[in-house]
Amino acid sequence: MSKIFEIEKFDKYKEDNRREVKKANGGLPNDMWETYSAYANTYGGVIILGVKELPDKHWKTTGLKVADKEKLLDNLWNLLHNPNKVSLNLLSESDVEIYEVDEDIIIVIEVPMAKRSQKPVYINNDMFNQTYRRTYSGDYKCTRLQVKAMLRDQTENTVDMDVLEDAEMSDLNYETIQGYRNRHRTLKAGHPFERLDDDEYLRSIGAAAISGEDKKLHPTAAGMLMFGDEFNIVRHFPEYFLDYREMLDPTIRWTDRLQSSSGEWSGNICDFYFRVYNKIIKDIKVPFKTKGGDRIDDTPVHEALREALANCLINSDFYGVRGVVIRKEPDKLVLENPGYIRTGKAQMRKGGESDPRNKALMKMFNLINIGERAGSGVPNIFNVWEDEGWVEPVIEERFDPDRTILSLEFKKKQAKKTINKKQAKKTIKNMEQIRAYLQKNGESKTNDIAEFIGLSSARTRAIIADMDDVLGSGGNSNRKYSLK
Repeated sequence: MSKIFEIEKFDKYKEDNRREVKKANGGLPNDMWETYSAYANTYGGVIILGVKELPDKHWKTTGLKVADKEKLLDNLWNLLHNPNKVSLNLLSESDVEIYEVDEDIIIVIEVPMAKRSQKPVYINNDMFNQTYRRTYSGDYKCTRLQVKAMLRDQTENTVDMDVLEDAEMSDLNYETIQGYRNRHRTLKAGHPFERLDDDEYLRSIGAAAISGEDKKLHPTAAGMLMFGDEFNIVRHFPEYFLDYREMLDPTIRWTDRLQSSSGEWSGNICDFYFRVYNKIIKDIKVPFKTKGGDRIDDTPVHEALREALANCLINSDFYGVRGVVIRKEPDKLVLENPGYIRTGKAQMRKGGESDPRNKALMKMFNLINIGERAGSGVPNIFNVWEDEGWVEPVIEERFDPDRTILSLEFKKKQAKKTINKKQAKKTIKNMEQIRAYLQKNGESKTNDIAEFIGLSSARTRAIIADMDDVLGSGGNSNRKYSLK
């Protein structure tokens, strides 16, 4: 069993987005299957049968006995293997544990996160109406658009590799292509693609491909997104929208704004990237360094910002609503893109696993030395911010509609407040008082201990939970503590 649930911490747990309690005294509750689907389609979690949540949010067992175990487990496995109930069984026997709490039992079911290729996990044989996800507020039913996004993400070939058979090569913007080729030529002189004509070059980088229907060369989705004109892009991606907002003066709504739909420029991803990058680095202080007599104007912060901007575009779901939004504030940069995080938020932060939503776009950025194939881009951003002493970046994932948000603050971390030290000293003193009380009075209730040290029962219980030399016994309502 993972660290999502540990029986030793039973008295400390409350329901959250990873733990859900169900009574199950009359059999398996119907709504547990919504939670099963929600956990599978989000980040996994545990369903705990035989427990109810009290008004103070703490848990209490509901009286399930050993005699109830076999019937509940038989029903659980039968329904898990019934495709009319759940689309996919993700559980093995090791994912189900039985624990005794006082004279009752609880059944802990750990539901793993489904792989991208397995989603959506749905119930009652109804993909578009019975697919769920999990948020802090509980399980919610996915929209049809969200289900379609999961279906698009199932395949190894990402949607940007699709050949747009109703698009012509002339739909691409010649000036953008030449600008990209010039950068590629400058960065990688003598590259094998250098001497190819435009059509062969675009085919080699994944921006064009031969159609299986008419055997002619057409733009790929990635080629259209990277090099097309906005009015052609939206024919294939109706929700496509790129928006840069600069808000440096609180008295003015926008001090600068760049939108793909303005008609004043191409509106494609390639031009957006370079225009926005030059805007967000304007205020970055560059230390004076030279190499071989030439000044070096690039820093780890510049590299991290390139990575963040490219990562935002490469992982966008261009069928998703609200588009890409980059927001620059006086001491902050916020990058938002449509689409959930394919590897999960924890894996994105940790790195080492690259699973871009648009692989062909990533290849095009990589060819001009932007982006990191090994999945170390986001950890590198965190490392740079740590080296600069800035507030740690924040990754946020929102659902309905799906959005990924990266917030980068250019502010120094505040020193830890002295109040923390005072609080630590106070807690140590409270622990000493608890030990003295238990030594004198023996096994005691929380309320009695709390009254002696002058704290609330909840705070006393939290302090005791951190004391390795104190042992608890009994249920929530009649819990007693003694020194080990």
